[in-house]
Amino acid sequence: MLLRAILRLLLGLLFGVRVTGHVSQLSRGRPLVVANHDSLLDALLVALFLPDNPLIVLPRTLSGHRLGRLVRRVADCAELGIAGDYTVKGLVRVVRSGRPVVVFPQDRVTTTGSTMKIYGAVAVIAARADADIVPLRIEGTLQSRWAATSHRWPRRRFPRVTLAVQPSTRFPARSGAGGARRRQLSEDLLRILQQSMANAAPRRTLFDALVDAAALYGRRTRIIEDLRRQVNTYGDLLKGSLALGRLTARFTAPGERVGVMLPNLGATVCLVFGLTSRGRVAAMLNYSSGVEALRVACVAGVLRTVITSRAFIQAAHLEHLLTALEGCRIVYLEDLRETMTLADKLWIIKALLRPGAALPQQDPASPAIVLFTSGSEARPKGVVISHDTMLGVMAQLRAVIDFGPDDKYLNALPMYHTFGLIACTLMPLLSGTRLFLYTNPLHYKVVPEYAYTRDCTYIFGTSTFLGNYARQAHPYDFYRARFIIAGGEKLNPEVSKLWFSKFGLRVYEGYGATECGPAMSLNTPLAFRDGSVGRFLSGIEYRIVPVPGIEQGGVLHVRGPNLMMGYMFSDAPGVLQPPRSELGAGWYNTGDVVSVDDDGFVTIHGRVKRFAKIAGEMVSLERVEHIAYQASPAFKHAALVEMTHTGESTVLLTTDPQLDRITLMHTARQLNIRELAVARRVMKVDTLPLLGSGKVDYVTLKQQTVS
Repeated sequence: MLLRAILRLLLGLLFGVRVTGHVSQLSRGRPLVVANHDSLLDALLVALFLPDNPLIVLPRTLSGHRLGRLVRRVADCAELGIAGDYTVKGLVRVVRSGRPVVVFPQDRVTTTGSTMKIYGAVAVIAARADADIVPLRIEGTLQSRWAATSHRWPRRRFPRVTLAVQPSTRFPARSGAGGARRRQLSEDLLRILQQSMANAAPRRTLFDALVDAAALYGRRTRIIEDLRRQVNTYGDLLKGSLALGRLTARFTAPGERVGVMLPNLGATVCLVFGLTSRGRVAAMLNYSSGVEALRVACVAGVLRTVITSRAFIQAAHLEHLLTALEGCRIVYLEDLRETMTLADKLWIIKALLRPGAALPQQDPASPAIVLFTSGSEARPKGVVISHDTMLGVMAQLRAVIDFGPDDKYLNALPMYHTFGLIACTLMPLLSGTRLFLYTNPLHYKVVPEYAYTRDCTYIFGTSTFLGNYARQAHPYDFYRARFIIAGGEKLNPEVSKLWFSKFGLRVYEGYGATECGPAMSLNTPLAFRDGSVGRFLSGIEYRIVPVPGIEQGGVLHVRGPNLMMGYMFSDAPGVLQPPRSELGAGWYNTGDVVSVDDDGFVTIHGRVKRFAKIAGEMVSLERVEHIAYQASPAFKHAALVEMTHTGESTVLLTTDPQLDRITLMHTARQLNIRELAVARRVMKVDTLPLLGSGKVDYVTLKQQTVS
């Protein structure tokens, strides 16, 4: 057809259309191609460039539209529905015949850039036809003039477009019938689309991702602001990263782990990008952990150099930590700036023209960051994370929650924490989302005020921090907020109720670990269940291993693209020990006792180390604390195991001076929880020691209790 040939040639030249991936799947089996729908151009591009003359099921957005009429002229098309020319049964017959059928399960153009609601008819067709589901990821059209996203999203007249055909899959076996089965199938299809979005993320380094973001969203775009009220653009980030990368390369070696002990500032972000751009590994030091933990971290990572700031050390009164760094060379940012020469400035100007070409190529599989475990239960360990892993985690999260240039993140969580660094700092910057950085999450009155004055839409925190923000905030402080995400510790139900009653906002709880990224699972608007931590993100494989004595759930083992490269221990400094569990190499034992329901929602019952064996039964200390929080939600509580002459017992440390065991027993009966879960002894304390992440510092607490 002449029109088809002309349009194919014209659009191929204008958009540089490429078809990649497993294209041969379209000519065998029963292919049902499920595609994302980012713009009105998608159906036309698929009709022109996908081989094997597929039947295109037009989404309702193109019904009656001039582009829809054009697609009908160049390809075989169908419309599904009451007014359409095909029924579900008719499309099932076409799929069974072996002809490729292309469907857009969202049935509308996305306004978020992420996956939106899935319509069940497509899932029913796939199930009834026993189809080979072929995910098709259309990349590039989201930036076209034909997209439906808001005016803040970048627009290109002719963006480069890729049609990536991904490996086929099939629905898992599902029982049930009627509406329940249809819902399950729709959720299965949603997860397939989310997986395809995560899989489509290109392999690159952190600095390459920054260069790409600056090119896509514009170097003049104001993207990051910190406490100094400096608003930096993507161009400023590139310039700062290139400068710090060049200056630090003079006294560090490729592959060297370089300590970073700095607060949430734009300069810290530039330093992380700068170090990784030169093949160095940024080791993020927890300056709230104390002298001994900091010393252990330096030993485990074999840190020879630590970069910090005199102004920060003085303002935060951290002079005592310098004793833990005696074996390291301490470099201050203030001194580093003074070493810049005219030659450096000229090189930076030249490098800004082509940043990617100005630096040595890095392997995305190589280490990028070292984070250190909190040390809440044992000595800190170094967790080595690659570029691939960090960007893979971001792609997993982008697939399940929507954010972009219309949003603004407020991050007060420290960058030495996986939550604060990956999810709350690097992810928004690499996704075109504006970011406000604050230096101290403990400023409970100040953080809500910044959320108000900076019009922040995404708020992050631990349960402890979010609870205190809500109590101190004015009811209008979070008027622009639309997404509240909790992580780092178990979400207190009272905190969730407070946010909903005071601000009308739902708190979405996630579950992650330093070893597995900021989130392995997450509640989202598309998949939410109260009391759970959501469903596992795409690409994560899990196994639950039973534990003798624990009736509900088992120990969670995971593997996937978000898993660390390995540990570094202080008793084997600098030696990378890849993850391994009883299930074999590549698996990580989280140490958490969890259960997963039939709909895939994950519930955490506690740490396996935090169980006490009482009267021959295993009792979760998390459950002991849960009873206390239900009985006294306004105070802090922590449960420990103590040894008595009869064996293990439980002690509850509480800041509530009135709480006693009688009240706990009454609360347990109301919650229908067995008496064994009530603390055997209640001990009053003035305060509970907390880590910088907001978690209870159980190591310090045990020491205080013993002493």
